[in-house]
Amino acid sequence: MVISQYFLLNQWDSVVSATSVIGLQWGDEAKGKIVDLLSEQHEIVVRYLGGNNAGHTVKFDGKTYKLSLLPAGVLNPNVTSVITGGVVINPKAFLKEMASIVEQNGPIEASRLLISDRAHVIFPYHMQEEVIFENSRKEKAIGTTMRGIGTCYRDKAGRTHAIRMGDLVRPDFFRSRLEEIVPYKNKMFQSLDPESEPLSVDAIYEEYSGYAETLKPHVVDTSAYLLKAVDEKRKILFEGAQGSLLDIDHGTFPYVTSSNSSGCGIHNGSGVSERYIDKMIGVVKAYTTRVGGGPFVTELHDEIGQRIRDVGNEYGTVTGRPRRCGWFDAVATRYGANISGVDCIAVMLLDVLSGLDELKICEAYDVNGTQVTDFPSHILDLEQAKPVYRSIPGWKEDITGIRRMEDLPENAIAYIKAVEEIIGKPVEIVSVGPDREQTILLK
Repeated sequence: MVISQYFLLNQWDSVVSATSVIGLQWGDEAKGKIVDLLSEQHEIVVRYLGGNNAGHTVKFDGKTYKLSLLPAGVLNPNVTSVITGGVVINPKAFLKEMASIVEQNGPIEASRLLISDRAHVIFPYHMQEEVIFENSRKEKAIGTTMRGIGTCYRDKAGRTHAIRMGDLVRPDFFRSRLEEIVPYKNKMFQSLDPESEPLSVDAIYEEYSGYAETLKPHVVDTSAYLLKAVDEKRKILFEGAQGSLLDIDHGTFPYVTSSNSSGCGIHNGSGVSERYIDKMIGVVKAYTTRVGGGPFVTELHDEIGQRIRDVGNEYGTVTGRPRRCGWFDAVATRYGANISGVDCIAVMLLDVLSGLDELKICEAYDVNGTQVTDFPSHILDLEQAKPVYRSIPGWKEDITGIRRMEDLPENAIAYIKAVEEIIGKPVEIVSVGPDREQTILLK
């Protein structure tokens, strides 16, 4: 019996009408695999935050799909994929990604991929602005992807210089907005970097008008679409991007993303209330990784950290940057689970830990001589925190072919139980490899 049939015959089919998949760490938790597994039991998959700074890698049938802006549901021909107003879109990157998926997986009809007319658009000046600001911070740089995500969100919050997809597909209005914004941006760049080349209204208008013509059939009021779908009790899957600890309000500020990447962002990103969601699934790695700057209490700078990076292929889907690796941080993950309100946990990449003699789970922090189990709210306290570890014996067996909990090595089961105990949420899914079928369902 294949995984998808198992889901179909169990609680995921008849009980759950709306589900969310949320990363509980600093992103890169392999959420795409869980979304891909669950998409067959849902009619609509929704991406509600972020931009092309986040990525999913999905593997099945011998193919690897790298997704950034497109929801993982786009791989299923029976699913409608929705990109809501909480997302910021680089049209050039979007169309390039779309072309790649079409080449691998076949055409995507306009009715099967909807883009919110409220989604904000990333322009060349956003990327130029981000490079200038990030470089000015020098050793205190946040570690952004330089894709203009944060600067686009800044314009969104500031309102005056924001352009949305609904503006982009209205040529005269779009042109008038560029004529107002671009001269201002050029003045700002000239003052910050006298050697910067001025941007051209005509060049941007011509380039982006071409994108608008291609994307226009996909641009709709997704809030109205989703609210109608809720009324019709259609099955909706909300796909989180990045992780709860990168949330702009609740994460390790300022080393965060520019949107609400925890479960708190579902409503403001999509326009659909969280009360309609029946199941919140929190996704975690069996260890911890982080990209960019910011404190990382359990980070490993030794051969074990490098081994985890190599075995787990811990290099960014979008950027290719090597990820920082460390032991499982249950303090941070428990916090992510609580602010996102998850019901259960999916533990991913457990197979990466095979072969290690000893494993460690951080169950508390020592902050200036005081042991705490609450995740610190201030960056200075987090920078001072030292991990308090629980040690668990490792296992040598290859577990990538195992499909039942009881067939796992005893120490692997003990590890899962420890994660479950410290976080305080049941583990219901364990991944032992990248493919769809390399999944153990515990419930």
